[in-house]
Amino acid sequence: MRTPLCESLGIEYPLFAFTPSPAVAAAVSRAGGLGVLGAIRYTDPADFEAALCWMDENTDGKPYGVDVVIPKKVEGGSNASVEQIEAMIPPQHRDFVETVLAKFGVADLPPEEHAAGIVGWMHAHARAQVEVALRHKIALIANALGSPPADVIEAAHEKGVLVAALAGKPKHALAHKEAGVDIIVAQGHEAGGHCGEITTMVLVPEVVEMVAPLPVLAAGGIGTGAQVAASIALGAQGAWMGSIWLTSA
Repeated sequence: MRTPLCESLGIEYPLFAFTPSPAVAAAVSRAGGLGVLGAIRYTDPADFEAALCWMDENTDGKPYGVDVVIPKKVEGGSNASVEQIEAMIPPQHRDFVETVLAKFGVADLPPEEHAAGIVGWMHAHARAQVEVALRHKIALIANALGSPPADVIEAAHEKGVLVAALAGKPKHALAHKEAGVDIIVAQGHEAGGHCGEITTMVLVPEVVEMVAPLPVLAAGGIGTGAQVAASIALGAQGAWMGSIWLTSA
């Protein structure tokens, strides 16, 4: 099932493993797929730098990628703090969350165990991750929030790095193509981190037709070889897989 995208990236199989684990990402790359390390957990650029250095040393020279969560536009400005973002959350939303937790009997955490929240998606953190990633020999940088800012796409292309963006609707995929993205990840509702309400089998062929000849990866509920083959039959050039790697030792 070798596809043109395999040739472009220098991989043997059209399998893209999105994972927060460097060990899993490196193992997939060594085996002939493309391991894609999720960056959102690395709020300290030094920690992300260390993780990518480890990837460099443990992929046997095989290509790998990274996945960031960087917004194209930012409410409150690109330098907004966590406190400023939290202040934008309306009381109705906080009440809704408390109601849901109470309804299902979810006990509150002790004060000393309350986490500050995941801040890796914030603009400043994500940009720092991009800067670190582009210092390494990555083959791909993917953005879970769609098209990255134009200067990020430009910086990646200057380094010879392909840019991928997730899309949950055909119109979003078309916007990514117009923004200069190289690969569209058509992610259906079945995905663990779904970004829309259209199912994978319906979404993939629509996106393939919408953005042709741009390569498309299918995502959402894919966990077997038969499902990978079905994705390619629908016009995708590979499968973007996430949840399946949670079962990996």
